[in-house]
Amino acid sequence: MKAKSFDRKLDAGTCDVMGDLDLSTLRRPGQAPRRVSVSLPEWMIASLDREAARLGVSRKSVIREWLAERLEAEARGRGATTELGKSGA
Repeated sequence: MKAKSFDRKLDAGTCDVMGDLDLSTLRRPGQAPRRVSVSLPEWMIASLDREAARLGVSRKSVIREWLAERLEAEARGRGATTELGKSGA
C-alpha cells in the first residue's frame, strides 16, 4: 500500500489499519538488550537467590525488575537526570 493511501485510510478513522502494518519488524529505540557483567559479594548473591526462589523467577529477573523499579523511582523523584544522577539543569 502506498503511503498516501495509508494516510487517507488512517485519517478517515473508519478502518482498522493494523492489518496493513508489518509488526514483525517493529523495533523500540533504546530497548535492545546489552550484556553487563557485575561482580557482587556472596551475601548479596545469596539474598538475590532467596528472593528469586520466593518469587519463583530467576536471579536475573529479580535484578532486572529491582533496577527498573529504582530507576523509575529516581526519575519520578528527581525529574530528568544526566550521567550518574547529576541534575540536568
